[in-house]
Amino acid sequence: MSQSSELPPAARSLWMQETLARESGTGTALLGSRKVDVCVVGGGLTGLWTAIRAKEQDPSLDVAVLEADVCGSGASGVNGGFAMTWWPKVKTLAKVMGTSDALRMAAASEAAVRDIGDFCRRHGIDAAFKPSGWLWAATNTSQMDSWQATLDHLAALGAEPFKEMSAAEVAEMSGSDQHLGGVFEAGVATIQPAGLVRGLRAAAIAAGIHVWEHSPMTGLHRGTEGVTLTSPGGTLLAQRVALATSAWLARFREIRRHLIVLGSDVIATAPVPRLLEGSALPEGLAISDSRRLVHYYRSTDDGRIVFGKGGGRLAFRGRIDREEWSRNSRPADVHAHLTRMYPATANTDITHAWSGPVDYSSDALPFFGRLGGDPRVVYGVGFSGNGVGPSGLGGRIMASLLLGADDEWSNSPMVRKPKMWLPPEPIRYVGGRVVRTALASKEVAEDSGRKPSRVATFLASLDPTSFVG
Repeated sequence: MSQSSELPPAARSLWMQETLARESGTGTALLGSRKVDVCVVGGGLTGLWTAIRAKEQDPSLDVAVLEADVCGSGASGVNGGFAMTWWPKVKTLAKVMGTSDALRMAAASEAAVRDIGDFCRRHGIDAAFKPSGWLWAATNTSQMDSWQATLDHLAALGAEPFKEMSAAEVAEMSGSDQHLGGVFEAGVATIQPAGLVRGLRAAAIAAGIHVWEHSPMTGLHRGTEGVTLTSPGGTLLAQRVALATSAWLARFREIRRHLIVLGSDVIATAPVPRLLEGSALPEGLAISDSRRLVHYYRSTDDGRIVFGKGGGRLAFRGRIDREEWSRNSRPADVHAHLTRMYPATANTDITHAWSGPVDYSSDALPFFGRLGGDPRVVYGVGFSGNGVGPSGLGGRIMASLLLGADDEWSNSPMVRKPKMWLPPEPIRYVGGRVVRTALASKEVAEDSGRKPSRVATFLASLDPTSFVG
């Protein structure tokens, strides 16, 4: 069920290369036959948070994590390092669960970002956590006021997580006059995501949790004695299982109905401290624009600029080859957009380029449940490009579902199935490619100040995914 290939070092993200270079050893694989109370499949942020929270709720439990490659090798270690909230998605939240729950979940997501910083401090995790906020910007005139409907909705509910800014303030904050307008949210942080994942791995091991890496799940069988998981090196019998493999969960038909897997491509420059000191990208600030094929960018502690672009390759039937999907499919295009935002980077070397799969749900919100209705196997998926911050909430929800608790997390409105189904294959794949091409055409026109064609505009409107939902 999981791909068994392990990424070569050069195929890993900047974050993973930096973090793994500081570690000794490669982790141990599952060998032979073992029994545990709880097994979490997937050693990313949601999986590790789930294992840690389950162990906290019941220290007597024997808990294990099963990871196909090394912890952090999936989406958790390849993203842009934005720990965001659900405040930008409050309108969608309200449609899904009502106003009261929407406000509660958005506030909980903001608290989850603070919890990351607190956990890192308590456990001595070096994840470069910087609560410097997020600039939601417009980089062409068509994007102006993209945030206004969200702000109006929040104002009507008495919530004000965003600060409206003038064009001059946005240009000064971002270090580039290519940013024409925007709003600022203070509750967002940037992190070194692989540092966080590997830190959670260390904390899990210290808590007595087994972490077996290089152990892809090749089979899952539910029997009378429990759930048997198979891996190339052995088998594991667990009483309860949590599936936390993000985009790889699209292999399950009941999940794939509500999930589309898209690539997101990222580049990192060589260190350019003089450029950053002069104007661009203040340390710790997260920035993204308002296009559908979103651009997201930030600086790093050593003076690099990390710049990403959503809407890359599309998975057919949820099939993801680890090595293929680790390769940036359009580095020159991503670099061109970076140069447009920050012309002084035109001659800066690009030292790292990578990609990763993003699990977009049909309503841009994560969903949690019991696979086939079986309470012994639970899952969480669909973070839709915003999984770093909310992963902590996902871990609490999954842990409570695993343990059969009757609390605010097991009864969360996120325990649901999205109402909208995505088209079956091959319609989904073909249609997705058509829509993605139309989006790219539309955005090229908008960036150059031209009006997009009617055909491109219509086809682009069919896209169900969005970074800020």
